[in-house]
Amino acid sequence: MTQRQVRVRIAPSPTGYVHVGTARTAIFNYLYARHYGGKFLVRIENTDRKRSDPALIEPILEAMKWLGLNWDEEIVYQADRLETYSRYAQQILADGHGYRCFCPPELLQKDRDEAQAQKRTPHYNRRCLNLSQEQIDSRLADGKPYTIRIRIPEGEPRFDDLVSGELTRRSEDIEDFIIARSDGSATYNLAVVVDDHEMGITDVIRGNDHITNTFKQIQIYRALGFEIPRFAHVPLILRPDKKKVSKRLGDKDVMAYREEGILPEAMFNYLCLLGWSSKDDREFYTVPELIDIFKAENFNPSNAIFDEEKLVAINREHIVRKTDHELAAIVAPLLVEAGLTSRYWLETRWDYLRAVVGLLKERVRRLQDFVTLSGYFFAFDYRYDAKAVAKQFTVEKADLLEELADRFEGQAGFTHQNVEATLSALAEEKGVKRAELIHPVRLAVSGIPAGPSLYEMLVVLSQPVVVERMHRAVDYIRSPGGS
Repeated sequence: MTQRQVRVRIAPSPTGYVHVGTARTAIFNYLYARHYGGKFLVRIENTDRKRSDPALIEPILEAMKWLGLNWDEEIVYQADRLETYSRYAQQILADGHGYRCFCPPELLQKDRDEAQAQKRTPHYNRRCLNLSQEQIDSRLADGKPYTIRIRIPEGEPRFDDLVSGELTRRSEDIEDFIIARSDGSATYNLAVVVDDHEMGITDVIRGNDHITNTFKQIQIYRALGFEIPRFAHVPLILRPDKKKVSKRLGDKDVMAYREEGILPEAMFNYLCLLGWSSKDDREFYTVPELIDIFKAENFNPSNAIFDEEKLVAINREHIVRKTDHELAAIVAPLLVEAGLTSRYWLETRWDYLRAVVGLLKERVRRLQDFVTLSGYFFAFDYRYDAKAVAKQFTVEKADLLEELADRFEGQAGFTHQNVEATLSALAEEKGVKRAELIHPVRLAVSGIPAGPSLYEMLVVLSQPVVVERMHRAVDYIRSPGGS
């Protein structure tokens, strides 16, 4: 799409964790770079000393790694580049595209208060634009602090946005904004332009709440004689209450979803659908598929709602499509952490673990469900669901359970087909429906009234375990107060 190699970036600030809005923007940039054969870069915007927390940088990078967003070059840290920004600010000043503003903060606040009282948009009145050189020198000699403002030229700045088409703004609606503070430090807009230029960024993909910043940044690009990149302002991700997803509103850290059992590829898949569409009505994609089909013209300008239930549904689909071996590797640490088993036990019974996850995966929506649903496969304390006991553990069914347990014990070949045939034969002999055996057997071996296919579950648990648990259930029913 261009003779220049595509170079894009994600630029989080360590003022909070990575929420889904930032993650989605990172994903869009990553896919754009990979689809067009370009580079995906990372910049940490940590010039705000008051709000930035160095301890948050590693969690931000960890979230990127979890999502599979591997960057191509060394990370750029803005805090290491303060002298560079200062040099460019002085260049703008020297070239006549900017000027010193000696207005004290209290005067500027008074101007803002008056504008608001008159229901006008606060706008700097260019009080210092036409100071004479003598006035400037006098203030400098007196040691008066000053900021550097960029001078907005007349005209109608415009740019072609890859999402919304041509966007135009009146120059009089863009105030002469500050590019360098009184302490010499660069403001956000100057630092972003300088970094994007020196990093060779060709395309800037970010939320449409940055459109106002873009009109300001274009002025800086022009003042410095830099080539202006292409811009794509993607729609915002909104909460169900239609407010913008924001760390200030306490929206969840992306990594919290990992702890809740969301697969990274499911999060990647779902976030990509918020503001972008392949136009084929599909919802399930692998990352390689998304890289192959991702095109800028498929951005959707409408804001999207983050629906956690939809995320979970896509997560379930990704779980189901994984092989039993892949799932076993993911689930094993969760089982150990939950205290259901040990790492050594699992390593010596890997085939068993694969069988368990294969049996349960159709019933799982989050990875943590494997933990909550699989307990009886690793240990059983013979505590039975109280409501199910009242219905299924009757004296009559104890006799059926005992006879079926004896038949299972003497059965050669404990397979799905043989187990089902044995249960069906006993039901027919006793003139009862198979359900009269299926439900108490399930409760006897698992302690709960619902679960995966009974016959497959029995085979996975193994013949001796099933027989022992069934006999224990019979003893429980026949014991005083057991039924």
